[in-house]
Amino acid sequence: EVLGFENLVFSIFEFVHTLLENNKFKSTVKKALPELIYYIILYMQITEDQIKVWTANPQQFVEDEDDDTFSYSVRISAQDLLLAVAAEFQNESAAALAAAATRHLQEAEQAKNSGNEHWWKIHEACMLALGSVKTIITENVKNGRIQFDMHGFLASVILADLNLPAASPFLLGRALWAASRFTAAMSPELIQQFLQATVSGLHDSQPPSVRISAVRAIWGYCDQLKLSESTHVLQPFLPSILEGLVQLAAQFSSEVLTLVMETLCIVCTVDPAFTTSAENKICPLTIAIFLKYNNDPVVASLAQDIFKELAQIEGCQGPMQMRLIPTLVSIMQAPHDKIPSGLCATSIDILTTVVRNTKPPLSEMLVCQAFPVVAQCTLRTDDNTIMQNGGECLRAYVSVALEQIAQWRDEQGNSGLWYVMQVVNQLLDPRTSEFTAAFVGRLVSTLISRAGTELGEQLDQILRAILSKMQQAETLSVMQSLIMVFAHLVHSQLEPLLEFLCSLPGPTGKPALEFVMTEWMSRQHLFYGQYEGKVSTVALCKLLQHGLNTDDKRLQDIVVKGEEIYSPEDGIRTRSKSAKNPERWTNIPLLVKIFKLIINELSTVVEANTSRASAADWSQDSTGMWEDHEEEEREDDEEEDEGLAGQLLSDLIASNKYDDDYYEDDEEDDPDALKDPIYQIDLQV
Repeated sequence: EVLGFENLVFSIFEFVHTLLENNKFKSTVKKALPELIYYIILYMQITEDQIKVWTANPQQFVEDEDDDTFSYSVRISAQDLLLAVAAEFQNESAAALAAAATRHLQEAEQAKNSGNEHWWKIHEACMLALGSVKTIITENVKNGRIQFDMHGFLASVILADLNLPAASPFLLGRALWAASRFTAAMSPELIQQFLQATVSGLHDSQPPSVRISAVRAIWGYCDQLKLSESTHVLQPFLPSILEGLVQLAAQFSSEVLTLVMETLCIVCTVDPAFTTSAENKICPLTIAIFLKYNNDPVVASLAQDIFKELAQIEGCQGPMQMRLIPTLVSIMQAPHDKIPSGLCATSIDILTTVVRNTKPPLSEMLVCQAFPVVAQCTLRTDDNTIMQNGGECLRAYVSVALEQIAQWRDEQGNSGLWYVMQVVNQLLDPRTSEFTAAFVGRLVSTLISRAGTELGEQLDQILRAILSKMQQAETLSVMQSLIMVFAHLVHSQLEPLLEFLCSLPGPTGKPALEFVMTEWMSRQHLFYGQYEGKVSTVALCKLLQHGLNTDDKRLQDIVVKGEEIYSPEDGIRTRSKSAKNPERWTNIPLLVKIFKLIINELSTVVEANTSRASAADWSQDSTGMWEDHEEEEREDDEEEDEGLAGQLLSDLIASNKYDDDYYEDDEEDDPDALKDPIYQIDLQV
């Protein structure tokens, strides 16, 4: 294999990454930062090949220049290395980057004066470098740690490049993007000038790369100006911005369309009054895009985000529902062979979003038209995804507007609650796939917490169905969902729950209480999700407290599996050995098992809190961070290995249900979980 120049550069950058990861050699990289960053910027320049590809294919331009791109090039590799050294040595990197950029800009000026037509590439690379790590640059300039003329850079480099006649579209686009990164350092007059240039960059007559960069810049301005509560400066430009985004959405698909929709979503949040006035453009466009690209999960998700923003603005609610709900209803009522696969399930998801984000009371259209249709759609389907999404949609209705649902009646006199019960029964039907019950626990728990005593005998019916489903379920997520219903009931109705479970026989003929406790105890340590972990752990505490305080024989007489018994003579456990000698377990009283599980959960929480605290300590400023240890590290070559050996495996794999980021998407966005006081409990305290 011929070692090309690109591969050589990749290898060198990878070598520097490796040095950064090794405590002994960090100081070597630190000393070389000024020269290293100077050369990194050189390799961040756009190549002629990239110019050709991006000019011919704007979609590729969006994909390659995205922060989360899967593409790889010398430019992206250089950018990765810059971000790595900036994260490791914040203050030193800021100073080195400021010096390197100043040097490059001076050299670019000389190249320009001597007639070099590629001088602009260095300008573009400097803007990319400074914009990529703008936080450390702005903070260090603000604190006076580095000398960098930020206003001069904005006015004499970025703005001057924007005003150049016949400049490269890629330089113009980068200038628009870079300006949006530094709004905090701009005067009001300068912001106005850049916003005007950005809006002009959206115009139909501009090259695609300029228009795409202008879209990115608008996202940046919205984001930055919202943080600084200065969105009023955007208001005069909003009509032109919306017009430009609508034109782009009509002309492009795929990557460009995704970028436009992300930006449109944040534009909707800037000024509720403007968004209300423009709803008649935003909503029809979003519906049309959703229908056209419904098989693209990213586009469908972004359409959902836009509907969410519109639903939260009171002035948009009525008009948006008038346009959107009939479309969703017609999709849910359509025969499944007449519409694209997945469209119905996504439509139910969008309806859930609208219900969740609409301030109650819900409109007649949502209650009298959409609710019965989604219930009937869920009841007549055999598609697991539609059943799951339908169950989640009904949970949203129960959570947001239970009274309205309970009061509504169909032509036969059945109430909304009756429909919810039918859906619960279908999701728990032993004849359906176990995966239909993956989310039913939350629906039932919400129903119990909101409807409470109104359920009467229907609650007994639901619990019987859950017990039946538990006997066929094997998947952890499904079993966890079902067991969570009993965990919630321990919090709210412990005594009635114990009585009910003791009155029913389990699969072995013993009371169902023993079956539930056996299944729960064997899986508690496997449960995932912060909210679920807290609900089940606090329920275990309540069970233990009740069992000890009341000397409850119903709990004390139950014996469950304790620890697996290993014999030293067994050696390595092969499949043939396992078949001949099945697993053996100790048997211990239920309350002892509960106590052991609570201790286990506590140790997990303490470990998570400790690793979180140490992570916070390690993310201090890099100044002096390594200096304290460098001398020791030089003297003792083995210290690094000892440090690694002392790390917890759980720190390395981050498999902790109580870590903030491990189940980031699992529970944070669930409104019912966030409203539950249990979610706020600190288990360690």
